[in-house]
Order: sequence, then C-alpha cells, then structure tokens
Amino acid sequence: MNAMNNEHVTLSLGPASEQRPVVMRGPADMAELLPYLLGFYPDDSIVAVGLQGPDLHQGGVIRADLPLSSADWPAAAEETAALLVALSERHGGRPLEVLLYLCQDPVTAHAPPAVDELRPLADQLRAAFGRRGVAVKESLCVSDGRWWSFLCRREGCCDPAGNPVRRGPDPGPAAAAATVAGLVPRGSRKAIVGALAPVGPPADAAQREALARAEPLAGSVSREQGLELLEQAFAEFAAGARELDEEQTARLLFALRDRLTRDRGVEFVRPAELAPAERLWRFLVRRAVPPYEGCAVAPLTLLAWASWVAGDTATARVVLGHVLRLSPGYLLAELLYESMNDGMTPGALLSAVEAQRRRREERAAAVRRASGPAAEDGPGAPPGAERAPGGEPGPRSGSPGKARRRHRGGRRKGGSAAPTPTAMPTPAPEDQSQGGPDHPGGPGPAGRPRGSVALLPALGCGPAAGARPTRGVRLGRAAACASAAVRSGAGLHRGRGARQGAGGAHRAH
Repeated sequence: MNAMNNEHVTLSLGPASEQRPVVMRGPADMAELLPYLLGFYPDDSIVAVGLQGPDLHQGGVIRADLPLSSADWPAAAEETAALLVALSERHGGRPLEVLLYLCQDPVTAHAPPAVDELRPLADQLRAAFGRRGVAVKESLCVSDGRWWSFLCRREGCCDPAGNPVRRGPDPGPAAAAATVAGLVPRGSRKAIVGALAPVGPPADAAQREALARAEPLAGSVSREQGLELLEQAFAEFAAGARELDEEQTARLLFALRDRLTRDRGVEFVRPAELAPAERLWRFLVRRAVPPYEGCAVAPLTLLAWASWVAGDTATARVVLGHVLRLSPGYLLAELLYESMNDGMTPGALLSAVEAQRRRREERAAAVRRASGPAAEDGPGAPPGAERAPGGEPGPRSGSPGKARRRHRGGRRKGGSAAPTPTAMPTPAPEDQSQGGPDHPGGPGPAGRPRGSVALLPALGCGPAAGARPTRGVRLGRAAACASAAVRSGAGLHRGRGARQGAGGAHRAH
C-alpha cells in the first residue's frame, strides 16, 4: 500500500512501554492504536504524531478540532504542522516523519464515506509538513469504525468501502501490547463531554429558577462568604454527599466567578480529597443549565485539574479542550493545557499549590495563637478568622464594622502584622494588552488596582457565547511557569510570559 508496510514504528504509550515497546507494522495497526495514543476515541479531529530518530519512535502528538468550514483548512494545516514541529524541537529535535489522522464520523446512517470530502485537507497537511522538511509517512481517514489511506494511489489496492479498524472480536497484537502497557481508552471525546452536559427536565427548571434568584444578589456576596460556601460544599461531599440543594448550588456557581475563591478549589487535590472534589465539580458543571452555561467554566477547569492529578490525563485533555471552546483565553485552562502539551506531569504545579496551601494554613495557625483560646473553631472564633480547607480558620480581609480593624501597613493594635489572603500575582504589563473586565488582560472593575486580586479570570455566568474558534496554544511558557511557581511558591499563577497572538482552533495533545 505504501512505505509504512516495510518499516516498523515504535510507540511510547506508557510507563511499561519502556520495557515492552509497542510496534506498529502498518496502517491497520496505526488505525487500531489511535485511541491508545490519546487515551480516548477522537472525533471530528486532526491528529499528528511526530516520529523521531533513526528508529522512528513516537515524538510529539497533536490533536486539533477539525474545522467546520473547508475555507479554514489551509490555515489549520499550517498551524498543525508548525505546532508539531515546535513541540518536537523542545523535546529532542525536529520530527523526521509524521503520521496523520483525519477523523470524522458520518452525520447520518447512510452518508457517504468522509474520505473523499477530507482528501483536500489531507493534501494540504502533507504540503504544510513538506514545507517544513517533514515527510508524511502515512495519512489515514478514520470514520465509522473503518479506515482509508490517503497515500494509497494504486488502482484496485484498497477497498473503496474502507478497512475495519477492528479486524476480529479480539484486539490485534499492537492494541494488546498497548493494553499491557497500561493504556485503556476512556470512550469518545463526545461521550466524555456529553457526560458533563447540563441536567435536563425536570431538574433543570428548579435549578434555573434558583440561578435566576441568585444572580441579582451575586455581587453582594463577599469573598469570605464565597469561600465559606465552597468549603461547606466540599465538606459535605467529603462526608459522602452527592448533591447540594438548588439554592446552595446557585450561590456557589456564582461565587466561583471570584478568582481567589476558584483558586481555593485548586487546592483540593490531596489524596483523600480528589474523589470528593471530582464529584463536586461534576455536580456543579451539570447544574450550569441554560442560559447559565458560562457558570460551568470554573468547575470544568477544576475538574480537569483534579483529573490530571488523579492520573486521568485523557479526561483532563478533553475537558480542557471543552473549556477553551466555551471560553477562549481562560487563563487557568490555558496554563494547564500548555503544561500537558509540554509533556509535564502535574507534580511541579502540585508542589507549588501545596506549598501555598501550607503557608496559608500556617498563617491561620499563627492568627489563632496570637488571638488566644477564643480563636479556636466554634462560636467564639474571632471575626477576623475564616474557615480554611481542612478545618482550620484562615485569615480574613478587613472590612468596616469588624471588632478589630487593621491599621496602615496591615498591623493590629498590640499585635503583629495581620496576614491577608494569599493573592495571586497580577499579569506582567505585556499580559494586559487586551480585553475587558472579564477578559484576561483587561482593566480591573472601576479602575481598581489589580495587585489585590488573582491573576486568573472567572467567567460571568450569563448565557454562554456562541461557538467561537479557540485560539492556538502558545507554546514555550508552561515549563517556565511551573519552575517559577515552584521557586516562588505562588501556586499555578506566577511566571506567565508575554502573550503571543495565534489564531485557529488547535490544541496540542
């Protein structure tokens, strides 16, 4: 059929693959192994796999949304090629060759095969990689459980109806080896996203009414009240709860617009916290019913983070892609996505988050010691203490009417400097060049200085915007962000470099 039949390709599919390499022996193996490469079954996707070194082992892997309009195909081809080459160069050098997949399932049961419709895009991808000195080793269309080779031009060689991806009831040798390497696909991308869809009737009506009642009052909810809502909800789920009432849910969804409140949820990733945190985020995501779909962005991002920490990278990737379709430019989602694209594990970011949490808990303990026995948790707790995750009171920002007021410089009478909630650093000046109050880089409300608020934005909970193309991944910042975060101990948010403009709908995997 083509040159791939005469050469093997070695794939690195998991920890075990270092001792037990997974070898593809032709396009049939290539088609069957696709979901093992990504951890899920892609749909409406462009997938590019870089091949490195003389042994043609797997390098970088890119998955991109298939553009809806053929007018966008040339730009998509150029961006895919540029992104894979850039990713590969940061991890050992330019790819020598590339494997390409175009995946699109038919819309109707009797629709013609997608291979003919997608052939021009396959040619554009081949040309885009060729201009960068990267040969296309194989290019497949995968649709409706069958595959076709775009490179096979011999008359009568390939069945026009395609070849079945699964050649029998059992997986082929390559797929069996991938399973031994510890990889099991988690379903299709659409199925993963579909499981996060808002609840339908009759539960949606009651939740929608609660959201409508909570929306006018959301602006009057203080950060301390929002943190209390979040911590109470997490405590209930940690104790085994599976749901919250509609009013509590609505207030919490609006509270997560506050960036520091949302960032507190980032901390719920200690081993005993992961399972209840994932349940809570999933519950909140599904209660962001129309027209309040925008409320799902923060809990979706928190779900992706918790999934990544828990080792479910496939779900994390799919969910982050969904977030960035709902809200292009959502900075926490972009940072997590770029970190995964750079081949990082969550360990470096996790260390920074844990260090930040421990410092906050230590400051809370210092407040209790300085305040005496009355600061212990309970009715006698001083008005300057708030509940922190794990049951410890934390510092509370000062406000009029409190029993103890802060003096200039943050000092109290007869005491040491009063700790304040940990504020994430603001963007560098070059990161503030565009957008409005709810857009990354936009001015703060009413000209408020940004030094007192978190860097990462929280989306409003109004109706979600229509389908918009997500911006391309801006590579090269995630590793620097993580290392700077570890050095500074400032969590996920320090070290963001200059923003680079990039168009298209591409995300690296």
